[in-house]
Amino acid sequence: MLLFRRLPAIGAILAGVSAQVLACGIAAAAEISVPMDEVRMVTFATPVKTVFVGNPLIADVTVIDATRIFVLGKNFGTTNLVALDDAGRQIVNDQITVLGRTEGVVTLQRGRAQTTLACAGTRCQTAPVPGDDAAPFEAVTGQINAREAGLRAAAGGEDAAQ
Repeated sequence: MLLFRRLPAIGAILAGVSAQVLACGIAAAAEISVPMDEVRMVTFATPVKTVFVGNPLIADVTVIDATRIFVLGKNFGTTNLVALDDAGRQIVNDQITVLGRTEGVVTLQRGRAQTTLACAGTRCQTAPVPGDDAAPFEAVTGQINAREAGLRAAAGGEDAAQ
């Protein structure tokens, strides 16, 4: 009988604690959806000092200023983004989901082998994504890497052989 009399008091305490947590400025987790190989701008309500991404293989961030960042979708999956203020308090803890491209993409399926094409108008080119058949994926990504290395070398950056 004593337990039932105290339950309303416990509920009142929990409600007070919940109100305090909300008053601290920690927002409920939101979801940021980003297509792979695209960027979304995120704006914070208050200035942040530090931004972390749970899994940088899925998404990456570039800080623009104290209230804005770019989120880049790198690979399919879900991770989180945590932002801290000057005092080290958590301001944001949002979920980032990186999805496949939604427009201008054709997936060519041959048995179990898949090849992804990016299409504009009447022209389509291979645009490898994780899950594509290994041979065309490696051929195209190898060509892309070789081209980037040559461009860096021409610009006076890394040696093309690296």
